[in-house]
This record gives sequence, C-alpha cells and structure tokens, in this order.
Amino acid sequence: MAFIRTLTGDIKPEELGFTYSHEHIICIPPYWKERGEDDLLLDDENKSLQEVMDFKRAGGDSIFDATAVDYGRDVEAVKRISEKTGVKIIGTAGFNKGFLWNAKLKDKLKAIVGDYESYGEWIEEATVKELARFAISEIEEGLEGTNIRAGILKFGTGYNSISPLEVKTIKAIAIAHKETRAPVQSHTEAGTMALEQIEILKREGVNIERVAFGHMDRNLDPYYHVQIAKTGAFLCFDGIGKIKYGPESARINQIIYLVKQGFKDQILISGDTARKSYYKHYKHGLGLEYIIKKWVPRFIEEANEAGLDGESLIKDFFENNPMRCFAFDD
Repeated sequence: MAFIRTLTGDIKPEELGFTYSHEHIICIPPYWKERGEDDLLLDDENKSLQEVMDFKRAGGDSIFDATAVDYGRDVEAVKRISEKTGVKIIGTAGFNKGFLWNAKLKDKLKAIVGDYESYGEWIEEATVKELARFAISEIEEGLEGTNIRAGILKFGTGYNSISPLEVKTIKAIAIAHKETRAPVQSHTEAGTMALEQIEILKREGVNIERVAFGHMDRNLDPYYHVQIAKTGAFLCFDGIGKIKYGPESARINQIIYLVKQGFKDQILISGDTARKSYYKHYKHGLGLEYIIKKWVPRFIEEANEAGLDGESLIKDFFENNPMRCFAFDD
C-alpha cells in the first residue's frame, strides 16, 4: 500500500492535502555561515514556526522541506514546528550540489559517518554502496542519530555541469531508491542538466516517473521542459515570487503552456523560501503565505482567461500531483 513518510510518521497519500513541494524551514548551511552570508541562514525556530503557522492559516496542510544534511538542517526543530502547527512536513535524505560539500562539518560528520573534514572528502573516499547505505539509513532508521525518518531522497548537480562526485551521489541515490522505494527529488542549478541527470538515472534503472526535478522556472525553455515532461518526470516550479529571476507572467505562461501540451499531472509549485529576506517574520518578505494568498488567485484568473479550469489546475498542482509524487511505491 502506498504511503507518504513525514517527520511525525507515515500517512496515507490522501491525507497530504494542500502541499508546497520545495521549501526550507530551518537551515544553517556551513558553507554560507563561514562566509558571513546571514541572509542565507534560517536560524530562528520561533520565526520559522510563525511562517509555517501563516501557511496553515492560509489553508496549507503539508510542506516538503528540501534541506539535506549538508545544508545545515535541524530536524528536531523542524519536527517541533510540525507538531506545534499541525502542518505535515516531509524530510530529506541524501545530498545537495557539489560546491557545498567543501564546507567543514567535522562535528556533525564524525557523529554520522566518521572523522572527515568535509562532505567532499567523505564523498570522494566513500564507495557508491557506502553512500547509498547512508541515504537508506536516513529513510529507514532516522536523520542524524534520531528516529525521525526522511521521506524523500535527494541529489543535486552544478550549473551546466555534473562532476564525478555528483555522478557518484546520483548512483548512490538510485540504489537507495530501488531498495527503499522512496521518491526522489533533484536539485538542478539554475534549472540546468536535468536531461543529463535523467540519462544517468535511466542507466541505473530508475523509473523517471518517480523523480521530481527542481528549479525548473530558473530555465524557462519550453522545448527543454517538454523533453523532461515526456519522460514522465515531475517538474517543480519553485521560484514563485522571485521576481529577480524573471516576471511572474513568465512562470505562469510556461506552466499554462505545459498544461496545454498535456502535462498538467506532472507540475509541482513552491517557493524555495531559503533566505531571511524571503520570509515575513525574519525580514518582512513575502512569506510562506504568499503563494496561497496572492499567486493562486492570479494563476486561476490567468488560466481561466487562457481557456483552462484554473481551480481544477490548482488542485492538481498542490494536492493531486504531490500526493503521487511524494508517495513510496506500492
């Protein structure tokens, strides 16, 4: 029987409800902390809790927290936020993109995988099977020595490139996916290299219909998106509200285009809200409520004007599609 694994336990897919498909609730990435990039440190549990409460009050039910261990997560704090707000939160197993692995995580690494100076050193020295075993343990046993289990496997690659170490982690995640049946989410830097990732995953025997590719709205190329969608993969448009990367109209037009091409069942929506300046309770930003309160009504209006059923599409993007995307295989 299919199920979805949250930080507070397994649920039936139909219990997921209205879902954001890529967010960050608490993260203190060592890479950015070392460089004094305070905006990239979500380090106040109470402020993050207030954001999740805003999401709940606006009508939200569940969030996929895409913070892997190398991005400075605090799984116990995020679980507390889930318990206090009643919002179901899915945690992340696996790895991020390569350049972050140079950050020193000695104390955390020693407790998890041994005495290494950086994730890069560990990934370079570990075998693919050892990396897979680590990801499997995060799904089946718990994150960072806790009994709080992740519900999604993650890997990532850099901008217009896939390093040998990133190939190694993709192969490890493929093994973990086949053993645990957990869904997979990919980080694509600036929306690049998804097709190349797919080639590797196919060689490793992964069903691409079980994979979601993130940051697709950082590369608004209709041809590229259709090629990805034809594989059966999910496409996550998780830059909603980030006008610095392009106007909202460009994201909405691309989503409408994909719907008209027949891919409405493969689209996910979120905000990838990973900076203090994006959050209302940290720095007066748009906050987690923005998509529900402002973007959803606009999308419905524009979709209806395009001859589509906007409300039905919102139900697909935020309920029906996440329900399938985040479920473990039967």
